[in-house]
Amino acid sequence: MKQAPEHLVNLIEPIVEGLGYECVGIEYNPHPKHGLLRIYIDSDNGILVEDCSKVSHQISGVLDVEDPIQGNYQLEVSSPGEDRLFFKVSQFERYIGSMAFIHLFKAINGRRKINGLIEKVEGEVITLQEGDEVFEVPFSAMSKARLIPESRVLNQSIEKGGRGGK
Repeated sequence: MKQAPEHLVNLIEPIVEGLGYECVGIEYNPHPKHGLLRIYIDSDNGILVEDCSKVSHQISGVLDVEDPIQGNYQLEVSSPGEDRLFFKVSQFERYIGSMAFIHLFKAINGRRKINGLIEKVEGEVITLQEGDEVFEVPFSAMSKARLIPESRVLNQSIEKGGRGGK
């Protein structure tokens, strides 16, 4: 997964949670001229622009003092959205019965991409069903994973099934 280095997670997560939000995940893409640090936050009441601004202000202050990142970077604070990325195994557990898109580092059963229903989570292994195939995927084998929103799943099934009827 594209989770930020542990020292950044350990610095940022407590600040986000201290402000009353869930820290869904942190992405860090280093680059000498235009790096990116993106923090995904959530709450039971949803996320507004004001929430992102509040977290961004607090994180900026701490990052300025601690200076854990060398070079230039852009800080973004965002809601995870309907097609949220998964950063932790526990996030899969929360969405058992939902569809997910998984991209793998190396192929499993000849596949590097899987669109499947999250059936279960046992330890670090996520079981997905795509059509007649069942995939048992270790979390560590995933380079990227995201939820497929129900609205998109419904639209795809309508497109496949066609319009009209009896």
